[in-house]
Amino acid sequence: MKTHCMYVALFGLAISIGASGYASELPETSIYHLDVKLTDQYGTAQSLDTFRGHPVVISMFYATCPNVCPVLISTIQMMERKLPADKLAQLRVILVSVDPEIDTPEILNRVAIRHRIDLDRWKLTRASPRDVRKIAALLSVKYRQLPDGEFNHTSVLTLVDNDGVVRAKSTKIPGIDESFFQAVNGIE
Repeated sequence: MKTHCMYVALFGLAISIGASGYASELPETSIYHLDVKLTDQYGTAQSLDTFRGHPVVISMFYATCPNVCPVLISTIQMMERKLPADKLAQLRVILVSVDPEIDTPEILNRVAIRHRIDLDRWKLTRASPRDVRKIAALLSVKYRQLPDGEFNHTSVLTLVDNDGVVRAKSTKIPGIDESFFQAVNGIE
């Protein structure tokens, strides 16, 4: 045991284990390097890497959106229905609200119930306005609040691999973007 510890220390191979239980060393391009705090539909604190070890589709939305956001959710669900059972079991989804002032955990939970979202694999989240801006920049999502309280925002689906490296993006909503679907179906 003593010899093993010495080799680890000598060769700099020690890997710290993060809150997610995975080794903290990430690829340089991982989105999981972004330090933001999320709160899910149950009011539970989450980090962006909450689903590390799984492929994740991540996007931004807001709960009171009358048009595009419900379509975004149904687009992801349509894609999920096309996946083989083993791929579906691995896939996770994180939606981050651009309207954290309104989108409380209770409201996020209502959206999940209304859309029959699989909450074992999905997280609907909110963050501080500052962290929302960071996430939007990271995902190339532009948004702005309108005078009536609604938001204009780009709808981008981003697929990241087990370590948070972006593997595909799609702006095709509604409908399934076949190249994005193939990336989701092919990710290990």
